[in-house]
Amino acid sequence: MFTRSAHGRRGGGAKYRRFDSAAEAIRYIIEEVPSPLWPGITVEIDDETLDHRRILELYSSGSYPLSRNGTQ
Repeated sequence: MFTRSAHGRRGGGAKYRRFDSAAEAIRYIIEEVPSPLWPGITVEIDDETLDHRRILELYSSGSYPLSRNGTQ
């Protein structure tokens, strides 16, 4: 997971966090990161980069494999 700096650029001010699975990264973003910060977040999975809209779409999907907010 990458977050952008306050200046809207990924790079020098970017933060990086690694997760064991894409599903865990998606759950962390949606459940732990304040929604105003979502537009500055991307997730890289293999050669694909997901923006906040795609992350929310995957989290909302019926095929999302993990429990949401502590429920299954």
